[in-house]
Amino acid sequence: TFSDFGFTEVYSLDGGYEAWRQLFPARSGSAAISPALASWLATQGFPPGDVDATIANRTTPLIKAAHLGNVAVIRELLAAGTAIAAKNADGNNALWLACVGNHLDAVDVLVEAGIDINNCNDNGATALMYASSSGKAEVVGHLIAKGADISIETLDGFSALDMAASLECLTLLRRAAKAVPTTPAPEIRP
Repeated sequence: TFSDFGFTEVYSLDGGYEAWRQLFPARSGSAAISPALASWLATQGFPPGDVDATIANRTTPLIKAAHLGNVAVIRELLAAGTAIAAKNADGNNALWLACVGNHLDAVDVLVEAGIDINNCNDNGATALMYASSSGKAEVVGHLIAKGADISIETLDGFSALDMAASLECLTLLRRAAKAVPTTPAPEIRP
């Protein structure tokens, strides 16, 4: 297609963008990586100079740090320009993994940094749905307080309320549902 439009220098990179990124991990505009962060990256199985590298299940350093609840590393990764929107092979972002580990302080840092609190994974599930279905009432309450949307449904049509695995989660979600303002129906006049 490019040749047809008159481009004379056209290349095809085997492996696409991901292969190119592996060859040139340093990103322009990103902060320098401290020796402590480089050491942490290497310890976790990542190349020590790449804040967006991936390991098994397309886990990025940010996703790994969130799962471990390592707020200091999360902050340093964010300062170094890591991709906050990165998702693993299941479509989960770092927020989901922070919720798995019950790391509310990590949730706070990620939400403040602008992570998508309503990210839907490959099944259409959000972190709120995960927490609700796992009976993690403290996480459910925290996500609701941070503005998580309780009305989102999975591909199968289930919401976090439908998935509540404990009475505490059910109560929190029902209370949040009642607090959501409803738009009145338009008045119909004859």
